[in-house]
Amino acid sequence: MAHSITLYGKPGCHLCADAREIIARVAGELGVPWEEHDITASAEDLEKYGEMIPVTLIDGVQHDFWRVDEARLRAALA
Repeated sequence: MAHSITLYGKPGCHLCADAREIIARVAGELGVPWEEHDITASAEDLEKYGEMIPVTLIDGVQHDFWRVDEARLRAALA
């Protein structure tokens, strides 16, 4: 089954930078596409995710928030 990862964050967020690094590494190693959304570009995203960033979705379903656990991410994509 082909998976995809979505990261919701915002500029200047140090936890988002950490999440981006982990997601980029894991996605690159596993060949999984991923995209990032800036919650400040959408009032709806800002309201939905503002207190939880970074938020990680796998296949459109929320997987993690605040921190990305690399082992948990790998397991979910296996």
